[in-house]
Amino acid sequence: QVQLVESGGGLVQAGGSLRLSCAASGLTFSKYPLDMGWFRQAPGKERTFQASINWSSAQILYSDSATGRFTISRDNDKNTVYLQMNSLKPEDTAVYYCAAALWGRLNGYDYWGQGTQVTVSA
Repeated sequence: QVQLVESGGGLVQAGGSLRLSCAASGLTFSKYPLDMGWFRQAPGKERTFQASINWSSAQILYSDSATGRFTISRDNDKNTVYLQMNSLKPEDTAVYYCAAALWGRLNGYDYWGQGTQVTVSA
């Protein structure tokens, strides 16, 4: 079992930055090669992929909206994955979720955090 807890969300003005953190417990990064991802969901919208990173950080993917503005990283010693978000826009407003894939991201994500709210004002 994996527990994921996101933090770092909040209210920020357009053009500002936030760094989200996702702390994992249960199965440590050092023992299990968990692929990690960030998703977001705005009210009335579907949940969409933002970024992913494999266990060694050798494979990193971004959505079109995230490319150039968001950076995903991880610290396996701290069992933590991060999402640095710069140049935020009002359309980035959403609940951001951290997810972990036990069997690789292509097999889907198995664990999800509770989400952290990001609100970008115009």
